[in-house]
Amino acid sequence: MKMEEGMQLIDENGKFNVDGLQDFVTATEFAQSGLSYAIVAIIGSQSSGKSTLMNQIFHTKFKEMDAYNGRSQTTKGIWIAKCSDIEPFTIVMDFEGTDSNQRGEDDAAFERQSTLFALEIADVVLINMWCKDIGLEHAASRPLLKTVFQVIKRSSKQPKKTLLFVIRDHTKTPLERLKKFIFEDIEKIWDAVPEPETTTLYEFFKVEITALPSYEFQEVEFKEQVAQLRQQFVHSSCPGGLVGDRKKVKSASFPIYAEDIWKTIKENKDLDLPSIKVMVATFRCEAIAEEKLKCFTSNKRWLAIKEDVQAGPVPGFGENVTSILEICLSKYDIEVGHFDQEVRNAKRQQLLSNMLMVVHDAYDTMLMHLYSITVKSFKTSLEQSPNEGQEYVASIHLCSQSCLREFDEGCEDAAIQQSEWNANKFRKRLICNMLSEMMAKYEKQITHAIANTVESLLEASERNTWASVRDVFECTTEKAISEFSEAAASFELCGSEIDTKFQHLREFARNLLKMKAREEAGAGRVLKRMMDRSKQVFDNYENSMSWYKWTTETNLDEIERKALSKSLRILSIMAAIRYDEMPDQIENVLYSSLMDRIVPDPSLQNTPMEAVLDPLALDTWEEVSQNSTTLLKPEDCQLLWMTFIEEIKPMVTDVKSRQDTRRKTRSYAAEAARAVARAAVGAAVGVAVGAMVGPAVGVNVGIAFIRRVMRM
Repeated sequence: MKMEEGMQLIDENGKFNVDGLQDFVTATEFAQSGLSYAIVAIIGSQSSGKSTLMNQIFHTKFKEMDAYNGRSQTTKGIWIAKCSDIEPFTIVMDFEGTDSNQRGEDDAAFERQSTLFALEIADVVLINMWCKDIGLEHAASRPLLKTVFQVIKRSSKQPKKTLLFVIRDHTKTPLERLKKFIFEDIEKIWDAVPEPETTTLYEFFKVEITALPSYEFQEVEFKEQVAQLRQQFVHSSCPGGLVGDRKKVKSASFPIYAEDIWKTIKENKDLDLPSIKVMVATFRCEAIAEEKLKCFTSNKRWLAIKEDVQAGPVPGFGENVTSILEICLSKYDIEVGHFDQEVRNAKRQQLLSNMLMVVHDAYDTMLMHLYSITVKSFKTSLEQSPNEGQEYVASIHLCSQSCLREFDEGCEDAAIQQSEWNANKFRKRLICNMLSEMMAKYEKQITHAIANTVESLLEASERNTWASVRDVFECTTEKAISEFSEAAASFELCGSEIDTKFQHLREFARNLLKMKAREEAGAGRVLKRMMDRSKQVFDNYENSMSWYKWTTETNLDEIERKALSKSLRILSIMAAIRYDEMPDQIENVLYSSLMDRIVPDPSLQNTPMEAVLDPLALDTWEEVSQNSTTLLKPEDCQLLWMTFIEEIKPMVTDVKSRQDTRRKTRSYAAEAARAVARAAVGAAVGVAVGAMVGPAVGVNVGIAFIRRVMRM
């Protein structure tokens, strides 16, 4: 709410805006002004420039008439705004113009009621009038003044008000002459009102008259004189200022006072003894209530409780505070017993509200201590309970019931009888915290069960990897949900709250699975796993072969193809999370797009590569379940595969090199074996000859045979 633009206090139908005025008082901090404020109202004929004048004097932003659209009703009802930069706190009221065509004669009652309201509620009433209309019946608001004077004369002594006549578009007629004419006119109106004849106009009103040049044709001079007029409202409540005798109505009571005045006027009641009685009662009851509030805030028992509760829960908090409050209220009741009952009851309620406002922080602190102690106790019991299973569920039941019972007993001890406060907010917060602690324990349980298992399964990357992951995921999640459902039964949660917790656990488990899968699908980890799988294949083949068993018929290309195939399967497994059993074509797409290009399949040798569309050029995987979550896009897989092929080349080269070495070693060994065999034959021949012709001859023959064999 922009306070300079104002708000409609009373609409054109006479409805009083109670909530709007209360919001206005709060927003402008009017209630803190006490008795240091002034109310200024303006009345006058329609389209006489009232709103413009108020905006110029008080820097408000009331809606003004658009001159291009001609004379028409701009302000409807009564509007109120805060004046800017003037002390004391000044409230200005813009009233609907009198003698408007829109209302006509039949609805002139509102004009009389609103004028009477202005004279009753305001300290200063501006009567806006055109210079050329002085002496005319309606333009000078004469009928309305006559009505007001009649009411004022019949009432008892009222605080003196200021009537400030503002003459607009001042002509060459001297101001003093105009003043004399106006004074004579209003005195005639006053004197024409019957009884009591002993009273004079100036016992009730302080009359001031000023004149302003034309705003339209003398704008500079107009604004200069308006600025001078504005200065009269600065410190207007000081002795000699525009504000006359002040009502003893504090600003905090203004909304009630204004509403009562309008109600009285609307019901055509006298503004005599009842309103005066109410005002006196209001003033005295407010003063007594303020005194009792000070007594309460300085009460030693209360101050001791207030200090003690900062350190921890205070036994008997509610009973002691209730007793102190009751003593203060009893003293108030005794002192205001002879005042208007409605007023004293209203002020009693306000006193109680103010005292409870003082107490509220200490009460909240008390409940916060009870809350913190209960939370700590529950956490301790939770940590000491079994980790899972039915024993854990039973332990939670006992622990939660015990903690809630202790909390409720503490809140009952802290309850203050004069208030309607309860501990529901803290109890709900406590239950929420206890449930959060339970949820945290189940989240930890889910994390422990899923994280390591999923990591191992993805590390292995076998064909049934995702089926195994789903089994672990579903079993772990449903077990946690089942146990939580039983453990939370003691909190008497509604179905929707239970469902929300279940959904949270499922989402936690799903997000955990997704997080672990994304970690394992990191390019570096996948590439290392593919390299390790290929090395494992090559090592298995090499370990199964001895140098003397490795034959020239062994096909190393088949070994390489097998290693690449197993590595490619890892890539296909890590390409997406399979949340359901729906099959997909990721492995086939990768195999046909990558494997057959690196190690051609003999069955595809006659197929032109240009005739095959490249599915890896797409941004997403086709023919996969909607429940699947992509970890590696087709282009990511292609890039990883190309990197893998480059990094595996040294490994393949080493395997081939070791195979060649084995072949050469086997060849050399075979040659050496043949030489040894020949030598053995030569030796045998020598022995045979020696037996027939003599040892010497035999030796020579044997040596000659061996040399011949060696030359072969």
